[in-house]
Amino acid sequence: MKTVVIELDQAGGPATAVAEPEVAVEPLSFHERAAAYAELTKPRITFLIVLTAAAGFCLAAPAGAFNYLTFINGMIGIALLSSGIATLNQYMERHLDARMRRTATRPLPTGKLSPAQALLFGAGLTLMAEAYLALLVNPLTAGLGLTVIGGYLFLYTPLKTRTSLSTAIGAFPGAMPPLMGWTAATGEITLGAWALFAILFLWQFPHFLAIAWMYKEDYARAGIVMLPVVEPEGRLTAQQIVVNTLMLLPVSLIPTALGISGTIYLVGAIILGLLFLYSSIACAISKTRQQARRLLLASVVYLPLLFVLMVLNR
Repeated sequence: MKTVVIELDQAGGPATAVAEPEVAVEPLSFHERAAAYAELTKPRITFLIVLTAAAGFCLAAPAGAFNYLTFINGMIGIALLSSGIATLNQYMERHLDARMRRTATRPLPTGKLSPAQALLFGAGLTLMAEAYLALLVNPLTAGLGLTVIGGYLFLYTPLKTRTSLSTAIGAFPGAMPPLMGWTAATGEITLGAWALFAILFLWQFPHFLAIAWMYKEDYARAGIVMLPVVEPEGRLTAQQIVVNTLMLLPVSLIPTALGISGTIYLVGAIILGLLFLYSSIACAISKTRQQARRLLLASVVYLPLLFVLMVLNR
């Protein structure tokens, strides 16, 4: 059996139909199959999402009235939602993933799991997550989960092959986890929740643009219209990286201004922000894959440290 993929010519119109042979794989053992399903959930990304959601919950919870049961239920629901969306995203992009070296070894391109299995697994996790959040946390948090599903799967994912603005569109559902953590604790959205949302929203631009610069050839091969693909010289990419990191620095200080976190956090946020900005400027100046990798590393160190510090100095 073969899968037919339509290749696009440089003008964007259909050029040729390429038959991609189905990958033949040996039957998987139980542990191999379980590992393939686990890989669909993108565990590292899900962990980071749950970490930021947990920070939102801890910062919003009234002093001396921390509800541990609601906290556990909220984090389980958000983890299920993240896992389900990650799985459905891979189902929707399975043909694109097969064309990129960085994603060609995922369970669907390699044939470890079938598209039907991934669809059923992803849809089941997503529906379970929404029901879990609505029944065991609160309807507002479940409602925010629906906006993540709609924004990520039905806006961001299909727009990736149509416009470089998809990064900005995807940043909205991508910034929801701390907001959902906040509403899980309080059942309402306040200014503090929006401050956490803004931090995560701005952080995503240097983070994802660093990835896009590192793998721009891969994205071009798959027809994903990331900014470094449409503007190979990197001038706009460099500007976006620096501008958003620069904006992130003052925004990251808002929790102290709102009384959410204290002076220790303020000092730490300034230091972390300046180091992150240094990495962004270095990447913008050099425009090399090596500096983009360093910026990516800086971004994945910056965010957890910032949120942990915010919670410890609440």
